[in-house]
Amino acid sequence: MSYANLAAAARGNIGPYCRACPVCNGRACAGVMPGPGDKGVGRVAEKNWRAWQGLSVNMDTLHEFFSADTRARVLGQELSVPLMIGPVGDVQRHYGDAYDTVSYNRCVLTAAAGEGTLAWTGDGLDASIMTEACDLIGGLGGSGVPTVKPWDPATLSEKLEQALGARPVAVAMDIDAAGLPFLRGQEPPAGAKSAAQIAEVAARCHESGTPFVLKGVMTPRAALRAVEAGVDAIVVSNHGGRVLDGTPATAAVLPDIVDAVGKSVEVLVDGGVRSGLDVFRALAVGARACLVCRPFVVAAFGGGEDGVRAYLAQLRFELAEAMEMCGAATVADVTRDMLWD
Repeated sequence: MSYANLAAAARGNIGPYCRACPVCNGRACAGVMPGPGDKGVGRVAEKNWRAWQGLSVNMDTLHEFFSADTRARVLGQELSVPLMIGPVGDVQRHYGDAYDTVSYNRCVLTAAAGEGTLAWTGDGLDASIMTEACDLIGGLGGSGVPTVKPWDPATLSEKLEQALGARPVAVAMDIDAAGLPFLRGQEPPAGAKSAAQIAEVAARCHESGTPFVLKGVMTPRAALRAVEAGVDAIVVSNHGGRVLDGTPATAAVLPDIVDAVGKSVEVLVDGGVRSGLDVFRALAVGARACLVCRPFVVAAFGGGEDGVRAYLAQLRFELAEAMEMCGAATVADVTRDMLWD
């Protein structure tokens, strides 16, 4: 099953907000919230997608024959592909009733583990979202990354305890979720976090031997503050445009962030990554791995766990093809000079 086939199968089974487009580029759902769209005039999600398409790759097949090795070491784990499934906090609210958050998380966590990679789980106002996600991750031997929102100190402490209790591969915080419109003025409250507060979270994770990932970094300054706070990885992310209108594309800011932090933390990226070629582009810029979110919801609605595994396999094949056509035998061989300047 190709992604286009899965999207076709999802139509009528998903929505009403998501249109299960053949290419998930943010156009049809621009500004649609609740739903998968982005904030304000609704142009950031499409901007993310377009930015990857604007990066041309240098084809070079004058090399010895090889079969590309897509394995990568990310967050201390060897993954079959430098790609993970991004988190969704409230599937029913944004995508429809075919899945609740528990059944969706079970689907993507199991599929990702079966394909040799990881799924991230989300968080929300409903406390059961985190509780049930952590139960699922714990049942899979920690194969997953629970993502905690930037709650008030008491709520954050409780959620971290749940997350760390699952003994996951890593714990993440989507710090930019402070801008989600359906979290503003709600209970429990969520908001911005200082570098000192992030350092406390990182230290608590490290006490249990768990890497801590900060998601929602969009400037070199913020990336360097995250490094100083002791995080193990950052995700260059504008939350798909859902938290602030008018932000640049993640592909546009990624090079400067990579250059600023060097090898001091792992740099991951999301936002508009839709193909294995896009993953190749991100690796060439300097990312360690990518997160993809919205298309996996469509794949789940269109084909269940088999659909999610099929889309993962498609992305892995497309990445291997790009590597072979550009002369990169391993993921480590993908370098910036493989992009046309």
